[in-house]
Amino acid sequence: MKFDIRIKKLRDNAVIPTYGSDFAAGADLYAAVDEPVTVEAGETKFIPTGLAFEIPEGYAGFVYARSGMASKRNLAPANKVGVIDSDYRGEVMTALHNHGKEPQTVEPGERIAQMVIAPYITANFILSDSLDDTERGEGGFGSTGRR
Repeated sequence: MKFDIRIKKLRDNAVIPTYGSDFAAGADLYAAVDEPVTVEAGETKFIPTGLAFEIPEGYAGFVYARSGMASKRNLAPANKVGVIDSDYRGEVMTALHNHGKEPQTVEPGERIAQMVIAPYITANFILSDSLDDTERGEGGFGSTGRR
């Protein structure tokens, strides 16, 4: 399924997102920086994309790590998954965190993250004195792996 999403370039060096293959779920986001940016070990830096998006109501942009960048260079979004709401019209930034022990440099125009456009459901939260019972019940972390 494909549909149009309007984008606005906020920086001259912004790159329109691209898909790496015909069946890629995530569109690559690019660093709109004028010069290389070094992210020291344990540091987080905001890397601009130079783009604003008009995401349709009922959808959101979910910003994930690029697998190669995360596994080979230890650079991944600090918040793990960024959420771009449909009513946000500001510049999309990626807070890249260096999880490694060595500094990493982000080059101008480098692919820094990927964005998946997906529908979402909002809930009506209803306060209740009780909840239906289930087999799992209140079993929390690791409780389903005990069998």
